[in-house]
Amino acid sequence: MMEQSQASNQQTLATDGFQLHPEDEAAMRQEAGHYEQPQAACIEALKIVQRRHGWVPDGAIAAIARVLGVGPASVEGVATFYSLIFRQPVGRHVILVCDSSSCFLTGFDPLLDALTERLGIGLGETTADGRFTLLPVCCLGACDGAPALMIDDDVYGPVGADDLPTVLEGYS
Repeated sequence: MMEQSQASNQQTLATDGFQLHPEDEAAMRQEAGHYEQPQAACIEALKIVQRRHGWVPDGAIAAIARVLGVGPASVEGVATFYSLIFRQPVGRHVILVCDSSSCFLTGFDPLLDALTERLGIGLGETTADGRFTLLPVCCLGACDGAPALMIDDDVYGPVGADDLPTVLEGYS
């Protein structure tokens, strides 16, 4: 009985009090059932947590690892590898500005300058009202529309400074 209590305490400490929503845990178990190796479901499990919370808190890593039956380091490795898994709180809308060679050569700098001026933040920052977080991304795969940016799941390009008011107004 004492061992079970200690294991329970360690589990609570390891998850920093984070509790998975029962629907999310069920979705993770279902996703893991599609794969021979449970770690293959890590990315989807991280996305499930992020959809509910907007980001992946530290405690979620251990909770996901427990559900999938893998080590927390495996989950953390996936979480830190993918740039669209957010490990810190972000704004309601995430703006990813592409800094690939194509975008860089076709107007990245003026676009970034216009974004930072308009939003009043730099790369890696969130507006005071929590509306936008501005992040760089190495490629959006929109080279034919460079310079490009993505807000949430919407890709825009080519985008110039004059386009920003219209583009941003759709995201409250």
